[in-house]
Amino acid sequence: MGSRILIIQGHPDPQGGRFCHALADAYAESAETAGHEVRRLAVATLSFPWLRSKQEFEEQFPPEVIIAAQKEIQWAECLFIVYPLWMGDIPAILKAFLEQTLRPGFAISGGDKWPRRLLKGRRAHVVVTMGMPAFVYRWFYRAHSLKSLKRNILGICGVSPIRTSLIGAVEDSNPKSRKQWLDRMRVYGGKAI
Repeated sequence: MGSRILIIQGHPDPQGGRFCHALADAYAESAETAGHEVRRLAVATLSFPWLRSKQEFEEQFPPEVIIAAQKEIQWAECLFIVYPLWMGDIPAILKAFLEQTLRPGFAISGGDKWPRRLLKGRRAHVVVTMGMPAFVYRWFYRAHSLKSLKRNILGICGVSPIRTSLIGAVEDSNPKSRKQWLDRMRVYGGKAI
C-alpha cells in the first residue's frame, strides 16, 4: 500500500513554469507511478488574510481555505514542501500560509511545559532552490531559515523525520544539472521520501 503525499508548492508565482514546479511535477509523477496517492496544494493560488496578532493566531475558526488546507495536511503521511530561497528565507506567502495552517488546536496544543505535537506520524521532505551555491547557504549562512523551518515550525508540530534537498546556483544551472535534480526528485517520489 502506498503513502499519502501532499505536495505543498511554496513558489510565490501562481503562473507556474518555474524550476520549483518542475521539481514537484517530477516527484509527483514518480510517486503516482509507484502507487502512492498524491495531492497538491499551490500556496500562491490561495487567498487568505495574513495574521497580524496573537489573537488572530489563536482564533478557533480560520478561513475556509485554511480549513481545507488543514484537512489536506491531516490526510497526508508525507509532506513534500518546495520553495525558492528569497532574501535568505522562505517566501513571505509560504510563511503566512504556515502561520495560518499550523495554529494551536490543529498542529499544537497546550501542555504542562511543552506544547503537545499534534502532527506526529507525518514526515517531510523540504526542497529549497536558490541562486547562490548550496554549500554557501549551508556553511556560510548555516542554512538558518531552513533550520528554523525544520525545528521551530515543522518539528514543534511533531513532523519527523525531515529530509532536505538544497539546490543551489539554479539560475546558472545547465540542462544536464537540472535533469540530474529532476531525476533525483523522481527517485524520492517513487520511494515517498
